[in-house]
Amino acid sequence: MQIRTLLAGSAFIALLAGCAAGPGEQAAAPEMAEPQATYQGTLPCRNCDGIDINVEMTGDESSAPEDRTFTLDATYRNHPQDPPDENYAGNWEVLSGTAENPDATVYELTPDGDGQIYYFMRIDTDTLELIDPQRRRFQNNDMLQLQRQ
Repeated sequence: MQIRTLLAGSAFIALLAGCAAGPGEQAAAPEMAEPQATYQGTLPCRNCDGIDINVEMTGDESSAPEDRTFTLDATYRNHPQDPPDENYAGNWEVLSGTAENPDATVYELTPDGDGQIYYFMRIDTDTLELIDPQRRRFQNNDMLQLQRQ
């Protein structure tokens, strides 16, 4: 009698375990959101009070190139000609080294269509610095830094 009770109990537990998951259901894996970082700062401007820059980068260095995207918004403060805001979107690449530091990480932001290519050197996880296309730092480099938000 004890063996029958044990077998019946085991069968009942197996039946309950099977029903809990539902027929053919599998738990859905949570979607991984792409890493995203936003950097902001004000760059110097010859004819105005500054250029407010906002750069939003999606993806990370291990992401596929097509998954590394960016938007860059530039707004001129008190410019006498009141130019329109500049808005770019495109992809970014990781470049290694600068003229001064072969171990530096540089991000090349290439807009879709027309637009200027931007180069930013990573100072640390919270700071990017605008550099020239030859990957050299400008003299007033501390004024060309964007901070992570």
